[in-house]
Amino acid sequence: MLQRLVHLLPPGVRAFLRRIPVLVRIYRWLLRGKLTRERNVFVALALLAVVIGFGATVSRAWAPPSALVLTVLGGGLLLRVRGLVALLAVVAGMVFYINWHDPRDIGPGMVATLAITAVLALTLARTRQQLGVQGLRGDSMLLELRDRLVRQGEMPALPEGWDSQVVLVQAGGSSFGGDFVVSAADGDMLELALVDVSGKGTDAGTRALMLSGAFGGLLGSLQPERFLPACNTYLQRQRWDEGFVTAVHLVLNMKTGEYTVESAGHPPAVQFEAASGTWRVSAAKGVVLGVVPDLRCVPERGQLRPGDALLLYTDGLVEAPGRDLDAGIDRLLGEAERLVPQGFRKGARELVQTMAAARDDDCALVLIWRT
Repeated sequence: MLQRLVHLLPPGVRAFLRRIPVLVRIYRWLLRGKLTRERNVFVALALLAVVIGFGATVSRAWAPPSALVLTVLGGGLLLRVRGLVALLAVVAGMVFYINWHDPRDIGPGMVATLAITAVLALTLARTRQQLGVQGLRGDSMLLELRDRLVRQGEMPALPEGWDSQVVLVQAGGSSFGGDFVVSAADGDMLELALVDVSGKGTDAGTRALMLSGAFGGLLGSLQPERFLPACNTYLQRQRWDEGFVTAVHLVLNMKTGEYTVESAGHPPAVQFEAASGTWRVSAAKGVVLGVVPDLRCVPERGQLRPGDALLLYTDGLVEAPGRDLDAGIDRLLGEAERLVPQGFRKGARELVQTMAAARDDDCALVLIWRT
């Protein structure tokens, strides 16, 4: 195929190309073995660069030299480092040819633009090569991981008489963050964990992606009282030097409304009691995960009656520099009071957005209520 394409070129062009040793070596390399997808991409981009190079000497209107930047950019997105270096050699050859034909066609600005684009393209290609992915597959993998994380945080279908709302807002509008939710339902039993990885945005996103899979596998597979200790053991094995992890674990019997909540260094859960119209802060407490080898949590038991609600949240909603945590919780409950008349589902996201407006931190809220 490549030989047929070369024979289509005018004899004068073929004779000129044979005088460029780099192009001759690339041509011989392409003829070795079976052409892979990457080689096909390289051939297409190299031929495009050659067409632009020779076309620019004929008509700058139809083939402007600046179009060579597009071939370099395409190589950075689709080729490995070795193929990209070969493509840059072809582009450099075309730049010298255009400049030899008419020095006015190539200015310092054009050369600087090509050089900067080449550096960026090499950086992209080197990063993808280290990951072992080709083309735009690395971006697709991240999108797939993000979608899996979002789906894993979705609450299972609840029986009649129950409803829930999960709101996750990542710092800086990022798709990844350090807050995530894992949940599982087995008959009338709902088990849920809200986890907060220290850091924010993409800095904590990689650890959150890893932990969401691990914690999601543990949830529902162990006895409820063993879940947080198992998470703690898992984190102990990782031996991470950066940050810490907090979590709140909820086990809810949706037939009786009885629940058990455990906290590992997490802000306290809050129950709304419809009979008295008050919010009650949970006393469940424990040490953050991954710090001590033997984790012991003090659980709290309660019951949700018709009209009651249970609020779980991360510290991004209540913590602020120079302000006491209790003051942040009081403000959260003051804002949550507005949810009662208008309904929990309608105002949950508005509550998070109101509390997170003045903060640059990941925020998460889980609201479960009995109708």
